[in-house]
Amino acid sequence: MAFVFFNPNPNGRFVGDCTIRAICKLTNQDWDTVYTGTAFEGFLRKDMPSGNATWGAYLVRKGFVRRFIPDSKLGFYTVKDFCIDHPSGTFLLALDQHVVTVVDGNYYDTWDSGNEMPIYYWMKGD
Repeated sequence: MAFVFFNPNPNGRFVGDCTIRAICKLTNQDWDTVYTGTAFEGFLRKDMPSGNATWGAYLVRKGFVRRFIPDSKLGFYTVKDFCIDHPSGTFLLALDQHVVTVVDGNYYDTWDSGNEMPIYYWMKGD
């Protein structure tokens, strides 16, 4: 389990596009494709691409399902803990004000968000 620097933003920006970056890693798509797809979803919903309902709908269209962190773990459970509990697979974790992707127990981000607490996560559906 480790932090892995990941920034697919074509201009190398670090602020305001964590959702796009995380979805890039989750879906193995480039930044432009994800941004355009979530922007179109936002257009359909009359909401911003970074709105939880907007990018959530985008993931549903891609075959992902949302799962919640059990209440018993809220407030005590970190991204690092999630990685330990999920040593294989690909997940997108929604934090309070951030989004990060976990692949095979490693978390991919532009900063070390390992001590942040996830609220829910997305994974490929059955």
